[in-house]
Amino acid sequence: MTVRTAALMLAIAATALSTGCVIAPNSSEGNAQRAEDVRKMSEQATATCGAGFVKEVNAKSFTCK
Repeated sequence: MTVRTAALMLAIAATALSTGCVIAPNSSEGNAQRAEDVRKMSEQATATCGAGFVKEVNAKSFTCK
């Protein structure tokens, strides 16, 4: 086996190993919780800024226009 062949086989193996799929456990539960957090923050933003004056809302904060 030449050095070139060994390098090619190593590159193919590295490519094959790096294409794996990662599945996060309980991702649907996390998404539901984040959606609920954003909903609560949206209500708070509307109460604080006033309807139509909310610029941006995420699960942890909001900004007014």
